[in-house]
Amino acid sequence: MVKIGVVSDTHIPYAAPSIPEVVLRTFADEAVDLILHAGDMVEEEALYDLMAVAEVKAVCGNMDSVSVKSAYPDRLIVSVEEVKILLVHGWGEPYRLPERLCEAYSHLNPDSIVFGHSHIPFCADLEGIFLFNPGTPTDRRFAERRSFGILKVDGKEITGRIIYID
Repeated sequence: MVKIGVVSDTHIPYAAPSIPEVVLRTFADEAVDLILHAGDMVEEEALYDLMAVAEVKAVCGNMDSVSVKSAYPDRLIVSVEEVKILLVHGWGEPYRLPERLCEAYSHLNPDSIVFGHSHIPFCADLEGIFLFNPGTPTDRRFAERRSFGILKVDGKEITGRIIYID
């Protein structure tokens, strides 16, 4: 089994000076094997504390700096055990974002799509694809509570858990 920490929309240094300690502590306590950042880190320094916990894979988002957009792809396929995860930020208004992602990327045949953008946590199967948005651990815009998540991959199975900060 592989444990994956998931964050998105950290907006550092604007929404917070760094990744909240509760996120780092939880990822360390859970002994995550990998961390996914689904974009809008804003500055690459947002990843440094995460990199001290586990390997980090990230994509850029619409609010990221030019340097982040040039260093990170807008989508990434991550294979974990027998699960193909598409890591992408997302775009447009939050309404129907999960459905739009399925429509746009079903041709890639992902088992899971991990995304951000809306700041709204989401954990559900849709059209045979497991979709997961951890929300945001730093920014309350568009979300009632700050949050992040953990995925567990066991063979062909993937499950997710949203963790609320406040």
